[in-house]
Amino acid sequence: MTTALRRRMTEDMQLRGLSRATQQSYLYTIGLIARSFGRSPDQLTDTDLRHYFLYLRHEQHRSRSTIIRTLCALKFLYEQTLQRTLPSLELIRAPKEHKLPVVLCPEDIRRILVQIKVDQYRVCLAIIYACGLRLQEGLQLRVSQIDSARMVLHIRAGKGNKDRDVPLPASALQVLRVHWRTHRHPI
Repeated sequence: MTTALRRRMTEDMQLRGLSRATQQSYLYTIGLIARSFGRSPDQLTDTDLRHYFLYLRHEQHRSRSTIIRTLCALKFLYEQTLQRTLPSLELIRAPKEHKLPVVLCPEDIRRILVQIKVDQYRVCLAIIYACGLRLQEGLQLRVSQIDSARMVLHIRAGKGNKDRDVPLPASALQVLRVHWRTHRHPI
């Protein structure tokens, strides 16, 4: 990808308000495509992209998330930055995954948590599990985000830089209170 095209796409993503992680992901993906073809992506044809997605799916056996990320990056480049429409980008869909999530029973969770020796880690993982938080949300949780009167956690700047409230089970609040009493000022 040419420097000018990269700069323009970066500016367009910033204007669109995409997160830094999304911007880096899109630029990385477009860079892979450019290296794969040995030319700038603005010189690729609709047929080139059709073949590329067939290659990703059938020869590289890429995951659904990789195909979605590639499709989104290309759609942004062609539709927003280059202001071109390519029929293949409307045709391509990522394969659906039919996996059921692994759900551990409460006893298995207790056995796992008991094995964690560092109190801080055990409490953090217990809250992540009990409240259904993402890892970063649990790691960045602060006392000021706990609303025990309403029994909710205020999650700030979670995925997609969005705020949300999640229910706080009474058992999780009790774990937090015990931890707070014993580890409030560890020195």
